[in-house]
Amino acid sequence: MDLRVYYQKLRQVEESLPEPYAVMVSQETPDGGRAGVLTEAPRALAARLIVEGGARLASEEEAAAFHRETAEARQRAEQAAAASRIQVTVVAEPAGDGKRPRAKNNSTQS
Repeated sequence: MDLRVYYQKLRQVEESLPEPYAVMVSQETPDGGRAGVLTEAPRALAARLIVEGGARLASEEEAAAFHRETAEARQRAEQAAAASRIQVTVVAEPAGDGKRPRAKNNSTQS
């Protein structure tokens, strides 16, 4: 492969990407890459994946669905983290006649 052509194509693809981050769809590769996995990558990495044939640019519908799913997953994770921070204190009632002991009055009466 001619490196000059490779880097020229790499620059062209990178300049054609509209956003700083692109949603990519992986393609099956001979070294075990799975097809159809969505991910978000910086423009330079996305261009390299496209030129090398490891991924393609996602369609607008695929990108919108990916962003929606990641937003939902982030919200679920934040809710789970908030739920784990809730502290509960359990106070046991004393066994016996069910009456609570009376508090002593330490004030002096005149």
